[in-house]
Amino acid sequence: MIPATGPAAAQERVAAAHWYARTPLAHGVTLLSEIHIDPFYRCNIWHVRGRDGCLLVDSGSGVVSLAAQMPWLRDTPLLAVASHAHFDHIGCHHEFPDRACHRAEADILAHPTRDATLATRYARLAMFERLPPGGFDEQAYAVAAAPANRLLEAGDTIDLGDRHFAVLHVPGHSPGSIALWEAATGMLIAGDAVYDGPLVDDAYHSDVECYLDTMRRLRELPVSIVHAGHYPSFGAQRLHQLIDDYIRLRQVPGCPADRAAPPPSPAQ
Repeated sequence: MIPATGPAAAQERVAAAHWYARTPLAHGVTLLSEIHIDPFYRCNIWHVRGRDGCLLVDSGSGVVSLAAQMPWLRDTPLLAVASHAHFDHIGCHHEFPDRACHRAEADILAHPTRDATLATRYARLAMFERLPPGGFDEQAYAVAAAPANRLLEAGDTIDLGDRHFAVLHVPGHSPGSIALWEAATGMLIAGDAVYDGPLVDDAYHSDVECYLDTMRRLRELPVSIVHAGHYPSFGAQRLHQLIDDYIRLRQVPGCPADRAAPPPSPAQ
């Protein structure tokens, strides 16, 4: 599903200095966003500050250098995490030397073809409300290779000194999708596992059954805030609504989770 968008405002171009917005939030989190891309395609880039280092979760489309426009990102040690390896989330990962992703998508991050990153399907002129300073060529656009030097698995911990994020493997949207969970604050950085908009579960490596399992597991978390891969952040009540709606839409009647438990055996 690709929502309709405008014609890039009649090809108007925006200076690089005005491409990104920076929004400070609670708990040392800053949202960086490419404000001239339609919200469906616009990746939320999350910067999380810790005592001994920082996290950058996702890095946008790469059509304008993130490091050049946000040079403060290099002031402290920083780990650039890919929630998954689609073009809108990894476009500037090559600008940061310390990179991490789930091992299931490490090959895509190292060798990001247009098909593998979904650029062939989604990286279109129509995704822009305003164009980047160099314009946009659909056929020439490609993500730069950014091999991970840390491979993540479910149960791993990312340690920032005074705060710790557990790595959750949340496949469905893609096989190597991850989310980061900070139990101390109830913060979930969800990537594209769940967000408040039309979810994509029909990509070439999506898996609806895995997605359903992911949703059920996420619903059990004592969440206070979800910072997702797209659209605005939300709390526990909205998370439960989104998950319940997805399960209701996708669960096939007759699946084990949809059937009543068998009756107990007669007493002997």
